[in-house]
Amino acid sequence: MQTSCIGDEMKEIIVIGAGASGMAAAIRAAQDKDAHVTLLERQARAGKKLSATGNGRCNLTNLDAAPERYHGAQPGFPVPALTAWPPARVLEFFASLGLRTVTEYGGRVYPASDHAGSVLDVLRLALDKPNVTLLTGAAAEDISRTGDYFRVATALGELTAGYVILACGGCAGSRLGGVMDGYRLAAALGHSRTALYPALTALRTAPDYPRALKGIRVDAAVRLKQGQRTLAEAAGDVLFTDTGLSGTAIFELTRAVGGQTGLTVELQLCSDAEDTLLDDLRARRQRWPELEANRILTGAVQSRLGQMLCRYAGFSGGEKCNALTDAQLQTLAQAMRAMRLPVTGVSGFETAQVTAGGLNTAEFDPETLQSRLVPRLYACGEVLDVDGDCGGFNLQWAWASGLVAGELR
Repeated sequence: MQTSCIGDEMKEIIVIGAGASGMAAAIRAAQDKDAHVTLLERQARAGKKLSATGNGRCNLTNLDAAPERYHGAQPGFPVPALTAWPPARVLEFFASLGLRTVTEYGGRVYPASDHAGSVLDVLRLALDKPNVTLLTGAAAEDISRTGDYFRVATALGELTAGYVILACGGCAGSRLGGVMDGYRLAAALGHSRTALYPALTALRTAPDYPRALKGIRVDAAVRLKQGQRTLAEAAGDVLFTDTGLSGTAIFELTRAVGGQTGLTVELQLCSDAEDTLLDDLRARRQRWPELEANRILTGAVQSRLGQMLCRYAGFSGGEKCNALTDAQLQTLAQAMRAMRLPVTGVSGFETAQVTAGGLNTAEFDPETLQSRLVPRLYACGEVLDVDGDCGGFNLQWAWASGLVAGELR
């Protein structure tokens, strides 16, 4: 299959990747009636990864999407796109496509249907235009530039276009389509990338404590530490798993792990002051003198968690509460405020929600997302070295950057 300009007046555009940013870019580019857009997707259908976001609900943006919620080697890089397409304007875009939305806690926005399929439905409908061709099962295998045109080799044949938008995503979520394609294709045109790490994923820790607490969910403040230095901190949902810790608060820490060693995660399971906790523990010792010491937190925290905290504080199973000294109670109070677990790593790219790292943003114009090295080559979304916090921030970047790239400025 060979395609080129459709008539002398037609602007031929290839968008590689039909995820969130790619579909947004294609819709925006197709608003030019003199353009023809070919949208390539390696999967059997467009938006497969999008359908799984937000536990199938699709947290499509966050009203608090400030620049400080984004990370990368150049912190200011996403600012122009986020300024041009802030959450309010992105929601206007979706409203124009027919999507109804609701705003929930923390500024998180979801489709009113509470189903990711509704977001995909309006995007696919917007792509159903005479000047848009969607090709699925069409992975981009190679790319080159000859004169003013790009040649893109796919399993379905070779395509030719004057403009290319790389929207391949990152390598996170490999079970849902995360691949290295974008980095490889960009490298073929002279672009570089940063180191890549899984982000918004689970922490792996020393096995003893979390494994015994598997399935317990708590609200906690968490800190990632290297010695006495705090690398990242967050608060919210924490889930104990058989390999470590998960949950939204933990997700916020994983980007900072990178390839570092000697890390610990500190859990503050109780926000009360240490003196307040110590007074409560003394009262419990007096109330239940003959109770097994490892049950002293009965009614204060979940029973398995209470017993594990006692074990962490050094209590033996045979002690009674009346045998506990004030020093032991203080150790337990300190454990409730700062339980530390050695970090052995993070879950891999297969379960990560986003990739930390990506194409070197110094090689792209932040105002237009056009390559500084290759004219009329653009990149958007996760393939770039931009990743956001948990809570709709990464999809906000996908929409904003895709809509900017699709303007082909």
